[in-house]
Amino acid sequence: MSLIKFKNRLPWFSSELSNFLDTDDFFSDEFWAKHVMNKPALNIKETEEAFDLEVAAPGLSKEDFNISIDDGYLNISAEKTLEKEEQEDNFTRKEFNFNSFKRSLLLPKNVIEEEVKAHYEDGILRLVLQKKEVDQKYTPRKIAVS
Repeated sequence: MSLIKFKNRLPWFSSELSNFLDTDDFFSDEFWAKHVMNKPALNIKETEEAFDLEVAAPGLSKEDFNISIDDGYLNISAEKTLEKEEQEDNFTRKEFNFNSFKRSLLLPKNVIEEEVKAHYEDGILRLVLQKKEVDQKYTPRKIAVS
């Protein structure tokens, strides 16, 4: 079975009006970049030396990101504004779109906050969070219920 792109033309609308209701954009990469940016996928890999984070954020540039550490939380956010204008013989069509996301992660105590590094390439934001030795060892303890 194959997926066939369907252009929906509603018979009770004029052809000009039905263009506003087309579902063609649903199959384009631009649609997904515009509408599915609210919470990007996040991969976390732990090695002996560091935590490696990958955030899937295609369609952005490195200037769109705001990354900070505040009160033990790593905050990652991005904003992108898209403006598009088409001019034809007797009309002008303007579109404006704004997308943003924000992720906050509680950092483990063994992360060196001053040495967090970030790099953005090919739609993937990569962060490296170096680890440090933690002096205090935590031992689990059992709490009795009374």
